Parts: sequence; structure tokens; C-alpha cells
Amino acid sequence: MLAVQLTAWGESPQLREVPTPEPTGDELLLEVGAVGLCRSDLHVMDAGAGRFDYTLPLTLGHEVAGTVVAVGSSADEAWVGESAVVHGIWSCRRCRNCLRGRENYCLRLAPHADGRLARIGNGLGHPGGLAEFMLVPSADVLVPIGSLSHAEAAPLADAGLTACHAIRTNADLVDEHTVAVVVGIGGLGHLALQILRELGVTRIVAVDTRAESLDLALTLGALSSHPTLDDATSAIRALGGADLVFDFAGAPTTVGPAARLLAPGGRMVMVGSGGGRLTIGKDVGLVNGWQVNAPFWGTRADLEAVVDLATRGRLHAETATYPLSEAADVYRLLRTGSIAGRAVITPSTPQHQRIEKETAQ
Repeated sequence: MLAVQLTAWGESPQLREVPTPEPTGDELLLEVGAVGLCRSDLHVMDAGAGRFDYTLPLTLGHEVAGTVVAVGSSADEAWVGESAVVHGIWSCRRCRNCLRGRENYCLRLAPHADGRLARIGNGLGHPGGLAEFMLVPSADVLVPIGSLSHAEAAPLADAGLTACHAIRTNADLVDEHTVAVVVGIGGLGHLALQILRELGVTRIVAVDTRAESLDLALTLGALSSHPTLDDATSAIRALGGADLVFDFAGAPTTVGPAARLLAPGGRMVMVGSGGGRLTIGKDVGLVNGWQVNAPFWGTRADLEAVVDLATRGRLHAETATYPLSEAADVYRLLRTGSIAGRAVITPSTPQHQRIEKETAQ
């Protein structure tokens, strides 16, 4: 089969021919229908040797939707033919956090003592979905997608899931009175805006440097949209400050300025990893009771929630689709910030369609 693999740290991925995997035990084999591309992949590509406990070559792709086409000897055959999205956090399901339903904070997935980052799941240590087929360890990481297409479902695995988890873990400040600032109306931010609206939040201020993203934010229900936080300052202060700032950029130009726009008791939610830093202390000139948190990805229950929203037509990812052969080029576009919404790779004609065509001939 064809797969897009990272073969050396600091280099662009390559399209290569690799063996098609076969499921054993509890494993299931997915015929990949769609894969969302994420800036997290760029962080993996750019890392130096020793940063990640990953073996190269590594097939990338952690936002995956597809159809189960085969199962291992101890897996449930009823999954064959089921379309599903993959929960990309392959946790132990036994540690205290997993037992609490917080598998995205699984103790087994914590960084090693030497600082190396552990393997998390598909595309992040284990072979990912930028291929024609992908193995998953068990049905526990699959969420059926019903009537959703693979291209609609794939971005939910990270962009939708991460946005949902960031909002859900701050649900005590989410209601019809909330003033929310969403920084970065890209793959994650445009979905966060929709989830906030679904939860009754109407006073949402959007910030993004791209004109098309600002227009999208207004279309999705933002009260106002601005190219910088400086430009948004008067609008936010007119609303009494922000109860929640969801920073999906996490850049030096956003983290510090955003924290200074909080209302008393407000919360800075740092989702993006763009290199921004925030000094923590009670004497740093911020409002009384301010808080900061840095949520990571999301739980399987969160993924079920965003799939439900999408199935009911309440959540929709803006996508642009590309063939597998163009994945490396699309990563370059992603790096320059020229992709609005989510870039989705769709592999070539599904295997079952090829078989039907060959049989007909």
C-alpha cells in the first residue's frame, strides 16, 4: 500500500510503498477514507532526534476516519463494514486517570524520565492514517459515525475533539452570559466557535490575521472579528472583559496580550503550542482570581459528543480535500498558514470499489 512517512527528523515526509498490515488478536484493520492534517504533525517533523520516543520511518496522520475491513482473531467481526472515526489516544485503560474517564491524561502516555515524549496513538508514535490502510489496537478507540462522510468525520478526531474538551473542562463559565474570545479561527477555532454557540454563548469575539477566517467567524455567529488582539481590545473591554479566552494559536503575540483582557475570575485556556509564554503569579498585574489551564486533546466521550453534534447538523468542519500523493505539498501550505479550516487527505479509490470494478471487467 501507499503511505506518507516521516523518514528522518527535520525533513519533509515522503510517499512510500509499504506492506499492508494484517490484524491479529483484538486489532481491526481500517480502510482509510479521510485524514485531517494538523499542525501537531509539523511539530513532530521539526523535532530533533531524541525528542520523541518514536521509531522512524513513521506513517503520519492522527485524524482518521475509515471503514473496518478486517479484524483479528479475538475481535468482534460485527465491526466489519462499520464506518468510524479513530480516537487517537491509545491509553492503558487501567491507570487512575483512565478509570476516571480521563484517558487523554493516561499515566502511561506521560513523558519519560529522560524527557522524551511517549507514543500516544496513530500517527504519534504508532503507524498513522496517511495510508490506504491502518491498524487500530481494539474497537475501544473507534466511534461509529453513522451518516457522516469520512471527510466530515476525520477533523472531529482532533480539531473537534480538542475544541470540545477545552470548552467542556471550563463548563462552569459557559452560559448565556459568557464573554468568550476565540484566538485563531483555523481548524480548531472555527469548530470551537460553533460549539460555544450551540451552548448558548452569543458574545464571542474572534481574532485571526486572515481575512477569510474573520469572515468565516462572522458567518458562524461571532459578535465581532478582529485581525489582532490590540484591535479587539476595545470590543472586549466594552463587554466587561473576557470570561474565557481560548487561544488556539498560543503564540508570543497572543498569550500575554490575551491574558490582560480577562475579566475578574476569568480564565486563559491555552490550546495552541505556538511558543507563547505566560508568567504565573498573583503580582503580575492581572485581574483578581484569574486562572490559566492547558488542556490536552480529549476523551472518547468528548469524541462521541462532537460526532453526535455533527450527525445532528449542529457542527460542521470547513474542509478542503486533497489526494494522498499531495500530502507533503499540503503540509507546506499548512506551515505557511494559507489553509482556512481543515485540510483533509482522501486516499485513492477504496479497495472494495476496486475489487467490484475488477470483477465487473
